[in-house]
Amino acid sequence: MEEQVERDSMDFDVVIVGAGPAGLSAAARLMQQAEDAGQELSVCVVEKGSEVGAHILSGAVFEPRALAELFPDWEERGAPLTTPATRDEVYMLKDAEKAQKLPNALVPPSMHNTGGDTPRYVISAGNLSRWLAEQAEALGVEIFPGFAAQETIIEDGVVKGILIGDMGVSADGQAKDSYMPGMELRAKYTLFAEGSRGHLGKRLIEEYRLDDGKDPQHYGIGLKELWDVPAEQHEPGLVLHGSGWPLDTHTHGGWFLYHGENQQVMVGLIMDLSYQNPWLSPFDEFQRMKHHPAIARHLEGGKRVAYGARAITKGGLNCLPKMTFPGGLLIGCDAGTLNFAKIKGLHTAMKSGLIAAEAVFEAVAKGDEGGSELTAFTEKWESSWAHAELKESASFGPAIHKYGTVGGGAYNFANQLLGGKLPNLHDTTPDHAALKPAGECEKIDYPKPDGKLSFDKPSSVFLSNTNHEEDQPCHLKLSDPDLPIRDNLPEYAEPAQRYCPVGVYEVIEDEEGKPKFQINFQNCIHCKTCDIKDPAQNITWVAPEGGGGPNYPNM
Repeated sequence: MEEQVERDSMDFDVVIVGAGPAGLSAAARLMQQAEDAGQELSVCVVEKGSEVGAHILSGAVFEPRALAELFPDWEERGAPLTTPATRDEVYMLKDAEKAQKLPNALVPPSMHNTGGDTPRYVISAGNLSRWLAEQAEALGVEIFPGFAAQETIIEDGVVKGILIGDMGVSADGQAKDSYMPGMELRAKYTLFAEGSRGHLGKRLIEEYRLDDGKDPQHYGIGLKELWDVPAEQHEPGLVLHGSGWPLDTHTHGGWFLYHGENQQVMVGLIMDLSYQNPWLSPFDEFQRMKHHPAIARHLEGGKRVAYGARAITKGGLNCLPKMTFPGGLLIGCDAGTLNFAKIKGLHTAMKSGLIAAEAVFEAVAKGDEGGSELTAFTEKWESSWAHAELKESASFGPAIHKYGTVGGGAYNFANQLLGGKLPNLHDTTPDHAALKPAGECEKIDYPKPDGKLSFDKPSSVFLSNTNHEEDQPCHLKLSDPDLPIRDNLPEYAEPAQRYCPVGVYEVIEDEEGKPKFQINFQNCIHCKTCDIKDPAQNITWVAPEGGGGPNYPNM
């Protein structure tokens, strides 16, 4: 029988899970309102990364509309927005050598990053989060990095807070010397801002049936590298996007390359996780993509200094779950507020955080002891510019899935010119159900990395600064430990070996020469791709001990 351990508890007005742009914007706005009203308010933010920004990865070209609402004087405060987008280029890669540059007139208006009334900036989302954390702490927010939210506290159907801490069991099932029974952080309201495929958000959606009547959520995987490049080929503010090669007509996605500050270039590939071929490896597609002349000319002579990957919640309005439940809210990418038509989600995530803060403060200021459902949030959200953006682009992803990159792009271009008057399209096939049997698909022979433009997984993991203590329990749970070899290997050639961008999953031989499924959880960069793409939905990502995972410097 498991020994019952009494846990310590701390009480707050509001607890926020995740110190990204959405969570920190909500925290700062809550304290601003309390200060304006002359009221006391306790707000706590927990972050599983070793520091704020350690787990944040985004492109990113940033639209500062929500930031200006939160801090109109953001420039005077020193926000890390120093590189305005100055020039746009969009390419269609025909093959490994040829590319067609698209005239601006044929690029959907949502993808334009220069011109107009709102300047956009090439930024590090991690550094933006660090700056937001400084502003929030100055307002009185308590931020606890290195603490992972393990469970949601639900009592009588109401969310009452979260459980953090190490449950004190090592990988061999023995109690650890440094036993720490978990701590309860209780709150009147709890906001979940974990990012894409948040493990608590996923459970809350199921617990409260928040996705009833919605299309299945759709995801992509975003892989990114940071390069130091020679001064003579660096053009701060240059923004490139493209699609086509090396992805085939059944595999949708696109690439980006941004010239940021400090002679650095950010390059990445975003690939829909609705792909069909189980032999496909997003990591290897990204590596060979960089050899295309349209991309290589920006990287040659440079040095790769950082690598990472992260899932992207990209289904849009058709897949957006209900964001409220008794005692709390889902905000940002935990819900799926990204506007994929713009390839941007930071501004809409921040806006959802601002609206959440306003709804929560109104309730708390009226003496609400928590537990109610914040219907005021839904009203404010559905009348916001962020919701209007998602409504305008509701068909963007489904059109590409239905008609392909070229046909879908044409549909979206026409739809934007017509003000969104074309029929709203839907994609009702979950990403994990899109895989075809390996025997029906062509095996892909990826070229070996050259160590100059393309690299292997071990060296990439090293650049992500990833670490998990080896004596902690594996945080990648298999519902059926035999399924990978029994079912996935013969049917799909066990795709986890390839869809994981850091080599966490391997099929090796045991002492008897039989195949064995091995999980190298120490390599995990918390991208959540396995939780999304496993065809049997047999893998569940849960939070490891706080402080583990990647440690991105400025991604």
